[in-house]
Amino acid sequence: MRASAEGLVVGTVLDAVVGDPERGHPVAGFGRVASKVEGFVYRDSRTAGVLYVGVLVGGAGLAGVVVERLCKGSMFVTAIATWAVLGGTSLGREGSRMADALECGDLDGARARLPHLCARDPEGLKPDELVRATVESVAENTSDAAVAPLLWGAVAGIPGLFVYRAVNTLDAMVGYRNARYERFGWAAARLDDAMNWVPARVTGAIVALFGGPGAWRVLVRDGGKHPSPNAGRCEAAFAGALGVRLGGANSYGGLVERRPEMGDGRARRCGTSGGPCGCRRW
Repeated sequence: MRASAEGLVVGTVLDAVVGDPERGHPVAGFGRVASKVEGFVYRDSRTAGVLYVGVLVGGAGLAGVVVERLCKGSMFVTAIATWAVLGGTSLGREGSRMADALECGDLDGARARLPHLCARDPEGLKPDELVRATVESVAENTSDAAVAPLLWGAVAGIPGLFVYRAVNTLDAMVGYRNARYERFGWAAARLDDAMNWVPARVTGAIVALFGGPGAWRVLVRDGGKHPSPNAGRCEAAFAGALGVRLGGANSYGGLVERRPEMGDGRARRCGTSGGPCGCRRW
């Protein structure tokens, strides 16, 4: 247990210092395998989706068990596994790149970078909509990329790390309510909801703890408004901590979804003065 705890800490430091490699990332490799498996098993049914998730998540869990037993709980191996599944540093970098582009008025650059953060349609988004999309994505992914992997690693070691990242990756690939994935992606989406239920609330509590009384109030009042059982907790806490309003109309693949507003602050706004390149973020 001590080696596992130390490995989680060292892996977190590695992620902070190194971040994700541009090529050869293990999670990207898993995604490629998942795409090939989808090609074999895809059917427009929940049963096929359950099979898809079972094979891939079961394989990831088995791989984690084998690695942990062969390495006998090695701190070094746990650290590498932790680094491989964490994405907090890369998330922060993407958020900073979006902020730089918006502050400099580079809307085309900001729209081009948005798919690195979320699946929202970037075309035609105005500066304030790009700001909102960035804050909402960073809020939700703070749980997905950082808090949740560490919690599952603490609970179940390397198998927990591998299983969580497999589930979260599959949800990002097929967990959509569209013509292709509404039934096939159901199992991935529901399993991701279950595995993120506790981490999302821990994330909201951490943000609210450091964000002040307003963050707690917005978290409690607005956290349950979001259609996702988990994303709303993170987004509401961020809205309260930053003193802004989040929510509104989002377009995914041409389908528009309207989300309830969260927070009491001013609407997200990108002005024309005040920043180093002539634009302020809020």
